[in-house]
Amino acid sequence: MSLNFNQRLAVFEQQSESLEGFGRGIEREALRVTSDGGLSQNSHPYAFGSALCHSTITTDYAEGLLEFITPVAKDVDQLFAYLNDVHHYAAKNLENNETLWPISMPCFINNEDSVELAQFGSSNVGKMKTAYRQGLKNRYGSMMQVIAGVHYNFSFPDVFWESWAEINQSPLTGKEAQSAGYMGLIRNYLRFGWVIPYLFGASPALCKSFLQGKKTAFEFKEACSGTLYLPYATSLRMSDLGYTSSAQSSLDICYNSLDKYIGSVRQALTQKNPEFVELGIKENDKYIQLNDNVLQIENELYASIRAKRVQKEGETPLQALDARGIEYVEIRSLDVNPFSEVGITEEQVNFLDLFLTWCAITPSENISKLQSEHFSTNLNKVVTEGRQPNLMLEIDGKEQNVAAWGDWLTGQLKDLAVVMDKESASDRYQNAIAHIAPRFAAPELTSSARILKIIKEGHLDNGRLALNLSKSYKEQLIGHNYQVWSDAFFENEKIISEKKQREIEESDSLDFDGYLHNYFLNAQKK
Repeated sequence: MSLNFNQRLAVFEQQSESLEGFGRGIEREALRVTSDGGLSQNSHPYAFGSALCHSTITTDYAEGLLEFITPVAKDVDQLFAYLNDVHHYAAKNLENNETLWPISMPCFINNEDSVELAQFGSSNVGKMKTAYRQGLKNRYGSMMQVIAGVHYNFSFPDVFWESWAEINQSPLTGKEAQSAGYMGLIRNYLRFGWVIPYLFGASPALCKSFLQGKKTAFEFKEACSGTLYLPYATSLRMSDLGYTSSAQSSLDICYNSLDKYIGSVRQALTQKNPEFVELGIKENDKYIQLNDNVLQIENELYASIRAKRVQKEGETPLQALDARGIEYVEIRSLDVNPFSEVGITEEQVNFLDLFLTWCAITPSENISKLQSEHFSTNLNKVVTEGRQPNLMLEIDGKEQNVAAWGDWLTGQLKDLAVVMDKESASDRYQNAIAHIAPRFAAPELTSSARILKIIKEGHLDNGRLALNLSKSYKEQLIGHNYQVWSDAFFENEKIISEKKQREIEESDSLDFDGYLHNYFLNAQKK
């Protein structure tokens, strides 16, 4: 008979050392903007080295969309030391009075053609990265792709999985137990992950230029000149306007085991899409997408959480998972936090640690296709109308409002926080849940409500608010001191990254067509 949550928590209370030593990493995206709040048209700054090979500073979709990446940290203070240092260096070395856009939804963009695709040099792998982005542009448009977010990478120590096997009475060991445990975490995240945009969503408004004159079913209100909003929205970034794909709505990605997950994603990688077939693959001998499948590559799968494994040279993400199992999970549903100069706070990280641990410990039944659709419906409701009074959500056949679900979840998270704080003799997790939990019953305390209040009461448009914050944060970041790195570290990383890029470019032995042919041939292998 399966143990309930309280019984499982009692086991971990006796083995609380398994709830320490989490691995954490942050990837923060930020647009570079001009002094008047427009998208920068300048190339990737010289001081940041090679976007293809730099370990901590790269670009995402666009040449003007920076991405900062921290190493894995076992300590939250260390994690934020990394994050603050890379922001400090970037702020000092931005060119032409540029600043970092501090919100998820983009700045004013005149038209989609003004969004230059990220450039990674003349190597085949660099060309493939840009061609993939060209495919994204032609499939979904550039506006969706320049929305910024924060990704949180999280892993448990090996000793955690020993306790996990005990509470699940599982015969699995090693990577099999670990992968099964992470898949259980993912299923619970799909059930209850709506709490992340509800609590931390910070994109209830957007610049009118984002729509580019396109019609939408959303009944927007206008706050100030050029700013549109939905009264109860939490995260337009996560809505159908933002980082989602209608072309993927028919995919039946299965999360009931790692094997089934890999199999269902592989199927999507070979499944044709009529619209993409009609688009074609080349135009005037230039790639306009990598292929005409629903997914060009695995990274095109839009999901609020991903199973991850560090890849070896020549491996695809699925091959790495197939060979060695799940190593960590990537949380992708965090908006950039406009109330932090680095886009996320320590309190958010503490809550994420607590919530993800709860997702892993709590019983996690398999998910049917119908349940999966319900969970998607819940998420869509929360991102567009999450603060609406008495909003109802259905989870595993039970329906109640957001406040009631939040109250139930908070009770279990508070009990877990006590156990997680025990080993470190701290109150880190108890403080986080105590401060955040009231938002379930009082939506005016959420990040999205606070943003709308500032816009309305200050008679500020979304862009002016973000631009003011970006300039203030740049000054603050420049005023910081390094905590773990130095100017010399980043200058050396620039030199190393450029050298690596040259070596890759010089080592290419195939033309680009041949390279892509070999890549996709290899990708089909298990």
